[in-house]
Amino acid sequence: MNRAHNAPPLSLNTVTVKERWGLAQCIEGCARQGIPGISPWRDVLHAMGVEAAARHIRDAGLTVTGLCRGGMFPAADATGHAAAIEDNRRAIAEAAALGAQCLVMVCGGLPPGSKDLPGARAMVRDGLEAILPEARAAGVTLALEPLHPMTCADRSVLSTLGQALDLCDALGEGVGVAVDVYHVWWDPDLAAQMARAKGRIAAFHACDWLVPTTDLVFDRGMPGDGVIDIAALRRMAEAAGYAGFTEVELLSRRWWGEDPEEVLRIIRERHAATH
Repeated sequence: MNRAHNAPPLSLNTVTVKERWGLAQCIEGCARQGIPGISPWRDVLHAMGVEAAARHIRDAGLTVTGLCRGGMFPAADATGHAAAIEDNRRAIAEAAALGAQCLVMVCGGLPPGSKDLPGARAMVRDGLEAILPEARAAGVTLALEPLHPMTCADRSVLSTLGQALDLCDALGEGVGVAVDVYHVWWDPDLAAQMARAKGRIAAFHACDWLVPTTDLVFDRGMPGDGVIDIAALRRMAEAAGYAGFTEVELLSRRWWGEDPEEVLRIIRERHAATH
């Protein structure tokens, strides 16, 4: 379905051009290309400085659709778990300073050497419970992002939208979900879970799944180059009450090698064509 005349607002996740542009260049590139939203990763945010970044983004008239990322709670010992909680508290403060619409939570995989999957999931819930009071006080939504099961061991023990919504149910106010089409498109229960998410979708991330895929993490496709029906998933999100930005997040060695200005131009074209 092509409805380019009324495509939702577009946001750039800075990891899309991370090899060539820092945050200041991403902000200026979005302003030049007419992309109204931006979602920084914390590494480029720290490199620029939170106050300077907030001022520059505000002066450019951009909306901060998210800050990437919090989470990574599972740890080999109590000291590591406590350190992760403290880092997430810092991330909440940074998201608040930017006026970010959410803090995207990539919750973490198994601790090194561990096979205790239930224990890792318990650490995720414990970590979220520990930081939720600060998030609520700061007005920062914690957007739980389920990742494809291929990343369960090393990146996220939260693998499905259903799992994420179960945590939302348990934790209550201040917690939502980030729907990344790359990670959820395959789920046979997706339509039901998207409907269940009503009012709790805090972010919608777009890219594509290539066939063949040469790397399960760093070979995401430009929207329109793969097999994901992005428009259909966006319609599910809208039916569940989401009216926000579509954030393009490309972790791709191929696209990291291209001129960032051209990447942003193609993103604008593909965004219109795939919504």
